[in-house]
Amino acid sequence: MAIPRPEHSVSRRSISPNALKVLYRLKDAGYQAFLVGGAVRDLLLGLTPKDFDVATNALPEEVRRLFRNCRLIGRRFRLAHVHFGSEIIEVATFRAASAPEREDAESDPDAEGEEIREPVEDSEHRAFDTRGRILRDNSYGTVEEDVWRRDFAANSLYYNIDDLSIWDFADGVADINARRLKLIGDPETRYREDPVRMLRAVRFAAKLDFTIEPDTEQPISRLAHLLDGVPPARLFDECLKLFLSGFGAKSFALLQKYGLFEHLFPQTAAAFALPPYAYAREMLERGLANTDARVLADKPVTPTFLFAILLWSAVLRELNEREAGPAPDFAQLMQACDAVLKAQQSRVAIPRRFAVPMRELLMLQPRFNRRSGVKSLSLLQHPRFRAAYDFLLLRSEVGVADPELAAWWTQVQTLPQEERVALVQARPPEPEVAGGTVAPGRRRRRRRRGGAARS
Repeated sequence: MAIPRPEHSVSRRSISPNALKVLYRLKDAGYQAFLVGGAVRDLLLGLTPKDFDVATNALPEEVRRLFRNCRLIGRRFRLAHVHFGSEIIEVATFRAASAPEREDAESDPDAEGEEIREPVEDSEHRAFDTRGRILRDNSYGTVEEDVWRRDFAANSLYYNIDDLSIWDFADGVADINARRLKLIGDPETRYREDPVRMLRAVRFAAKLDFTIEPDTEQPISRLAHLLDGVPPARLFDECLKLFLSGFGAKSFALLQKYGLFEHLFPQTAAAFALPPYAYAREMLERGLANTDARVLADKPVTPTFLFAILLWSAVLRELNEREAGPAPDFAQLMQACDAVLKAQQSRVAIPRRFAVPMRELLMLQPRFNRRSGVKSLSLLQHPRFRAAYDFLLLRSEVGVADPELAAWWTQVQTLPQEERVALVQARPPEPEVAGGTVAPGRRRRRRRRGGAARS
């Protein structure tokens, strides 16, 4: 069904000028050109799209010939990226529906690192694994075929640059008006093809405040285990979209509701179920709410802090299982962090550029207990101080760190250097153990009376 321009609210004024350049150049070269997917959905909702994607009947090589600033990517499905400075307009060729029971996944088109095991071919262009997941698909088709390859009806709208109409094959406009998320095709088949669609359902429901249609919702909890077979690197990208886009708290609640969270962070989910670490769930919820507020205020957020609050309870549980006692030392804390990170990599692969600073953030927590002596002020100069301080405030909010300790570190940051020094020098010496964790540092070797230390 084509909805003519006077009957919808999408205006070219709301579309990226670079996307319009791509659309019009394709049209002028004799190709069909449509703005597609989430951009059309968001424009109908009155939102500003994050990305503007284009679909066309031009082959990737033909797109590259039209744009000098174009690069082809992907193995699973070839895509053209047209670069305009920092903005990239993604151009996809219409995909064919040669096997409707095994429709392609919209996400992860550039799965270069995904290993293909025992592929099953249904054409020279398509390959599936033994569980029905699509591993490779370079089968091209028409716009009428392409629509059935997309995931949700609300994401399956095509804005035609030729006459400015919207082509709606799956009642996507009705779903948008009803704020409803509905899969195209049989939900169980679609989830088995690409289990990440379950995460996408949660993400769109949280982001758009949509309800998930009952038939789309029903299989999720039963099929949540399929996430265990998704490449960990791909799940890392999905976690960033879920938790760092301004709706992380809602996403977490839905992940818990459908039993998906435990397949992303099994150690954390197991710790939540134990009374000593139950507070960590509240801490995570508060941390995600704070992150959402920062995103809405256009302040920077980092995966380092996100994964710290996601894995903190797992680290505490690991310390307990190692029988570290109420005051684990620096080495024990470091070993627990490393063990949790190593196990987590098999589910959600955290890149080293985030894993290392995350461990540093957690390792700084005991140092906040030391407030006497000028040396304690060196913590203020640590590159991870600000993130570690925010983590301390979060611990204080849920009652597992002394509020007076958090207030002291809040105050000391506001003082001139001379007053800081006077403040710490006025404090009596403090024992190494405070707040349940030994302050990190080199452990002194005990000397024997009357002689040197034993070598």
